[in-house]
Amino acid sequence: MGARKQVDAPPAEFAEAVSQLRGARFRPEVFVEEMPAPQRIAPHAAAVSADVTVDGDDVATGRLVVLYDPAGNDAWQSTFRCVAYVRAAVEPEMVTDALLGGVGWTWLMEALADRGADYLAPSGTVTRVVSESFGGMADDDATAEIEIRASWSPVPGAGGLVDVTRHAEAWGEVLCTAAGLPPVPPGVVAMPTRRGQRGR
Repeated sequence: MGARKQVDAPPAEFAEAVSQLRGARFRPEVFVEEMPAPQRIAPHAAAVSADVTVDGDDVATGRLVVLYDPAGNDAWQSTFRCVAYVRAAVEPEMVTDALLGGVGWTWLMEALADRGADYLAPSGTVTRVVSESFGGMADDDATAEIEIRASWSPVPGAGGLVDVTRHAEAWGEVLCTAAGLPPVPPGVVAMPTRRGQRGR
């Protein structure tokens, strides 16, 4: 008998997107690893999570999910959709700034533009969270965080293929900006993130 065809093999277009996601380059402070992807949103999905670590402290965290529906999705206006989450600690005084939400959204739009990552149908929210302690924890300082939840549809390039690498690296840039890291100087190239173990 001939070899049985593997019916569960992912479409070539999605397999290429996953390869691009794995090949994205991030700053050394960003530790990225693959994680289980949601199964019910689209026929095919891949996901990664990330932590931004400075001097041994985790200062930001996030995840990126790449969805693919070969039949297309009217809401996406595409066959692909990126779904991103970013959470970072900020100074408590910052969350009282009414402009912070708009600033957080601008971080994403500018990161996508900087990477040349064209997109359609962007959507999302920016949330400011302040935690105050009382009673037996009253001596603890107040803490604050910003959360960015966003989704957008990557636009295929000239060859008709989506370049997921650009979108993943833009998400990584937002993580670093939210964490308060200074921009990478021009001409400096980010290295591939070590996966599976943290560099110390």
